[in-house]
Amino acid sequence: MKTIVHNPFDRSPIAEVALVDWAQIDEWLNEAQLLHRDRHGWLAVHERIAILRRAADIMRERAEDLALQIVREGGKPLVDARVEASRAINSVDLCVQALSDGGGHKIPMDLTEAGAGRTAYTFREPIGPVVAISAFNHPLNLIVHQVGPAVAAGCPVLIKPALETPLSCQSFVSILHEAGLPEAWCRFAPCGNDIAERMVTDPRTAFFSFIGSAKIGWMLRSKLAPGTRIALEHGGAAPVIVDSGVERAAVIASLLKGGFYHSGQVCVSVQRVYVPAAELKDFAHDLRRAAEKLVVGDPADAETQCGPLIRTEEVDRVERWVDEAIAAGGTLVCGGSRLSDTLFSPTVIVDPPESAKISREEIFGPVICVYGYDDIDLAIEQANALPYAFQAAVFTDRLSIANHCVASLTGSAVMVNDHTAFRVDWMPFAGLRRSGLGVGGIAYTMEDMSIEKMAVWNWPTAAS
Repeated sequence: MKTIVHNPFDRSPIAEVALVDWAQIDEWLNEAQLLHRDRHGWLAVHERIAILRRAADIMRERAEDLALQIVREGGKPLVDARVEASRAINSVDLCVQALSDGGGHKIPMDLTEAGAGRTAYTFREPIGPVVAISAFNHPLNLIVHQVGPAVAAGCPVLIKPALETPLSCQSFVSILHEAGLPEAWCRFAPCGNDIAERMVTDPRTAFFSFIGSAKIGWMLRSKLAPGTRIALEHGGAAPVIVDSGVERAAVIASLLKGGFYHSGQVCVSVQRVYVPAAELKDFAHDLRRAAEKLVVGDPADAETQCGPLIRTEEVDRVERWVDEAIAAGGTLVCGGSRLSDTLFSPTVIVDPPESAKISREEIFGPVICVYGYDDIDLAIEQANALPYAFQAAVFTDRLSIANHCVASLTGSAVMVNDHTAFRVDWMPFAGLRRSGLGVGGIAYTMEDMSIEKMAVWNWPTAAS
């Protein structure tokens, strides 16, 4: 069987990728298990470093081609695709750095009489075969964040990309092989959902890395074999608190990027913005004026700022959610309609009811909701009310308000005077509640994909 990859903008077919059946996955899992069990055959740290450095060099030489591939298969505007390609290269470099910085530590043993005379230290070993499932919205850098740490940690890895965007994954795996990684240590495994579930839940899988929807991620977690470790990265409906009196132009510019970057198809995209009621009308007006200036269209055009949604069905869904919010009493400030079968206009809605899907669920589209508040604590309470918690933000000129929001918002990270979608690849990145499990970020993922092993030494004394 094959999957046809389409350009999300015009839906033209751009490639065919053969799907892998269970017989092949079964063989690869056996191979991965044998590789891990053969300790004498593990790749030495210096070998892994050399492979990753060569891979990064190859990616630097092909950075523009990798960016154009992101555009073609994922619909990300070229300006942002170039940034993703650069980040992916840096993420490979970070894998090398994490190997250089990592290591074990000494455990004090003489804290009680029972431990006296002993010496103990820890060191890290690969956890075993890794199975990773990735999402479409960052088709290269997400793959690097899952596969790169596995290679660096010394784990054989099977990677299933989103079937809408398999080409960047295929390119990265090929680059690793070209850089000297034996093929058996990293397998490109595009497959149907039934095969993917079987692969994930197989007892030979030591670690499962998932980036995607909460519904699928939690379902797969419930079916894991005993002993399989896991990291889940889902999404949310990221909240932003805007304090009274802040300089509006800078806030608007930041929210515009955080809410409409990749047409809102980002797991920490700005979705819910809370503004003092007295400033709500002017704030919404300024946000509308900025949103209406965004260039929406062909992502291959260097001027485009908002490209297509990944599937036409997503345009239909976003349109339904927007229509529902307006029918229930929300005020449409701008946008609110499809521009084509693949494009949706940047949309701002004021005060949609809390019961509307757009106020409760991740929109994953180019929509920002703005709510008025009279009491900042009630705004924080509303921001925290959902069963999702990832990254949040506050814009303020007052240190007291910044500290209050950092302490009170339930996100795993709170950005002060920056949008919720801010991220660098070495920082911890963690969804809480239904938004995920575990901590992402290159070094943190490498820790997940290894075990800290301890040796306790009890040497005879010289006198004995």
